[in-house]
Amino acid sequence: MADDQQGAFDGIRVVELAQWVFVPVAGALLADWGADVIHIEPTEGDPYRGLATQGIGTERGGVNMSLALANRGKRSIALDVRSEQGRDVLERLLESADVFLTNTRPKALERLGLDAAQLTAKYPKLIYARGSGYGPNGPDANQAGYDSTAFFSRGGLAHVLTPPERDYPIGQRGAMGDRNGGMALAFGVSAALLKRTRTGRGSIVDVSLLATAMWTLSSDVLAALSGDEPKAAAGRGPAFNPVVGNYRTKDGRHIQLMFLQPDRYWADFCRLIDRQDLLDDPRFADIEVRRENADACVAALDAEFATRSFAEWKDLLRRLDAPWAPVQSVPELIDDPQVEANGYIGDVVIDGETAYRLPAVPVQFDGQPPLLRRAPEHGEDSETVLAELGFGWDEIIAFKEAGAIL
Repeated sequence: MADDQQGAFDGIRVVELAQWVFVPVAGALLADWGADVIHIEPTEGDPYRGLATQGIGTERGGVNMSLALANRGKRSIALDVRSEQGRDVLERLLESADVFLTNTRPKALERLGLDAAQLTAKYPKLIYARGSGYGPNGPDANQAGYDSTAFFSRGGLAHVLTPPERDYPIGQRGAMGDRNGGMALAFGVSAALLKRTRTGRGSIVDVSLLATAMWTLSSDVLAALSGDEPKAAAGRGPAFNPVVGNYRTKDGRHIQLMFLQPDRYWADFCRLIDRQDLLDDPRFADIEVRRENADACVAALDAEFATRSFAEWKDLLRRLDAPWAPVQSVPELIDDPQVEANGYIGDVVIDGETAYRLPAVPVQFDGQPPLLRRAPEHGEDSETVLAELGFGWDEIIAFKEAGAIL
């Protein structure tokens, strides 16, 4: 999004009382499209600022890249919401807010007078959006949950993705559930804002990491709902269709074929690789006989893929109008020409120079990715925000002396 473009959420104020990744990511996506997102941090800081377990934290040129991804484009106010002065500031913020975004647990919100019932009664136009581990109802509504517990483990992904021969479940990639749940929450907020334009009233929006996991695993959930045992996909793909699955190249890399309409592509594929013999072989004439002779067909394709390198296969298959893909590493992904052409990684520019790069929101408007802005320092905007709310400098100084703000 260029500087002169209007964001979809320009004029929308989001008050975000949230930490770590899940809900802050939703705020970052809204900020990408113009919302004024005020990230309320404890006076000691969002604990995510100190987490550098992924090798991309503060040791990288002083920028915590994980925190930057979850908080880009926001303003930060360091506020003790448990203090009387802090509550006064928060109330003033909520009076100006369109959206309240939180992942604080229900009992804590109730103690603070910030639960959905109280705030929606007081501010009927407010969008009250909350992210949780396990949903707002039930015996575990107040249980702490991270994506590795609520999404990956309890949500079934660790089970279905772990090969049966392993003694322990496979590890999760960082914040998978958090970032997917954050997208769902941003979608819910967007829908609630649209609904408000029609009804004049706010809504309560809920997204949990557990529900996000179930949506991610919808195919397996559908099987279970039908009374079937969800089946782990074979590493090569379904044996009944030899042109769906991975094949190893001469140099030990892999190509994924996904010819879900195999008879549509089989002849062109055989001609492309100059294997008229496979096309003429009665065992492989159509999907039915290829299924019956799947082992022989797979063996023939294994031998063929072993004759060319990864690069040679990519060059060759680009000439085929069919669904296939190279199995890429993440460093290869960020250099993928499609990623570059579509602006899927954006530059964060500070003082006229690119300071670092971040993945962009997957949504684009009018063919343009958003302009990415840096994440704020801890409490960077406390004084500015309070002044905007009408507090005088004597009051702001008094808040500082009392420890209500940083």
